[in-house]
Amino acid sequence: MHITNTLRRSSILSTYASTSFGAVIGVVVAMAAAAFVQIVQYFQGARSDFFSQLIQIGPLSIDLSIAVVISTAAVGMLAIRKLFKITRWHGPADTIYAAHQDVEPIDIKTGIASTLAALVSACGAASVGQYGPLVHFGATAGAAIKKAFAVPMPNNVVIGCGVAAAISAGFNAPIAGIIFAHEAVVRHFSPKAMAPIATSAIAAAAMVNYVFQLPHPLTLTTQPPALMQAFLPVVISAVIFGFIAILFMFSLRKFAVWNQKLGLSPHYAIVIAVFSVIVIGSMVPSALGLGTDTLVLLLESPPGILLIASLLLAKIVLTSICLGFGFFGGIFSPALLVGAASGALLAKLFEFGNTGNLTAALTLAGMASVAACVVGAPLATVFIVLELTLSYEFTLITLLAVVVSQVVSTNIFGHSFFDRQLLDRGIDLRYGRSQLSLNQTPVAGYATQDFIALTEDQTADTVLAQLRTQEQTEAYVLSANQRFVGKVTINQTLEADRKTAVKHFMDAAPLILEAENSLSEAIEAASSFVGESIPVVARETGKMIGVVSEADLFAAYLEVQENIRSVEK
Repeated sequence: MHITNTLRRSSILSTYASTSFGAVIGVVVAMAAAAFVQIVQYFQGARSDFFSQLIQIGPLSIDLSIAVVISTAAVGMLAIRKLFKITRWHGPADTIYAAHQDVEPIDIKTGIASTLAALVSACGAASVGQYGPLVHFGATAGAAIKKAFAVPMPNNVVIGCGVAAAISAGFNAPIAGIIFAHEAVVRHFSPKAMAPIATSAIAAAAMVNYVFQLPHPLTLTTQPPALMQAFLPVVISAVIFGFIAILFMFSLRKFAVWNQKLGLSPHYAIVIAVFSVIVIGSMVPSALGLGTDTLVLLLESPPGILLIASLLLAKIVLTSICLGFGFFGGIFSPALLVGAASGALLAKLFEFGNTGNLTAALTLAGMASVAACVVGAPLATVFIVLELTLSYEFTLITLLAVVVSQVVSTNIFGHSFFDRQLLDRGIDLRYGRSQLSLNQTPVAGYATQDFIALTEDQTADTVLAQLRTQEQTEAYVLSANQRFVGKVTINQTLEADRKTAVKHFMDAAPLILEAENSLSEAIEAASSFVGESIPVVARETGKMIGVVSEADLFAAYLEVQENIRSVEK
């Protein structure tokens, strides 16, 4: 009874400690989010207030302010890349991957550099978002604090705290932040994870509201339409939203692939991005930057069909070029604007008389649907709409659109853009943590020395004697330097002449496992194996490491499953 009470008290203390740590992460991330937003707003205002001059080049009018800020941002990007020695920027995909395993933790230096790169890109009017970098910064900040103070808290929970705080601070939506962390990143709900993650999101929202007093990102004044009036247009539009999300994600991947195929250095690649921002941004200025003001305009008083269509196309292409050719940032904000433009455009097409309310409903539905498909968080995006609008009716319409569009996108493209990024790197999260753990665990860790070692010159008589003495049915032939040569079974030994050397009747090409093989590969190889054990051999040296039996592999599988259950409890 005393031991049980001690354990209970320890569990309670651990929960309170992790909750306090979650609050610390929430405060840190909220400060970073506030600084990020205010710095970007300052540079946006400076660009429009202090200098704006048009230069006529043939039929095209180039905005000099765009050329100056985007060129400066490009120089800043190259400087950050060189200073931090970055070969690849890190974002939400890396956050999700880190939350699912402990073999490759978050790279703190690269995480900080990536956040700075995203800030420079956004200040320079590149068509990128802020929420993805803030999400990864939240995870990076949590990992850094955990490492600095040796906090005994699971990595996935720490990452979840940072992610929840970032979404909570960015949208002023703590409930959506909590759900986003569990749904898109951690991907499990457990009591020991819920408390610190929720505390982190609430602390971040409190900082945003009462300390920094950041403006609400979206204030909606129109009234929602009746559900029956909106039902059919929303369902039809939702299918289109799903295909637009697929088009957007396909475009993002295609431009990145084109950059790789061209084999350009970062210096030359970013010149293409700079030139594209100058040209497209001069023609469609609303496609530049984070697009927050444009989003509000689409919700309240959208322009004509031609301008909305131009914005939609320009945002997809420009974001793809910026992210594919050297700038860095999130895709959540661009996805919101792409979705909002899609909804506003479809609302114009559905317009029969005075249907202004339908415009707001379809714009919100498009915003949430495209974003949900891109980031793989349908519930979180619905709750973002709920917390932004405080309207049950708008949320219900949005939920309908998100569900329909998600079916289209998931079945054609996949769970999310981030999952597809990981899949391109050979990391498949579709089968969850257990499969990932099996893929990352080398079989060499489960090899034992419980085997009979022979030399090539031993005779069948001596082999048979050793097999009888040690009560085994298989033995392994090794060279003088312990390199694997072959395998001998008791049946082969009994059939051989008693004075015949092992090298004449051994199996020189049996099933073997390399020490670098994963448990998943070992289990797959053993599925069709008949025998007592499988040799494990070093790939480079060919030396015998040990043996594993089917029972060893089964026990290792159960161990992995138990570890995963302990994480997700």
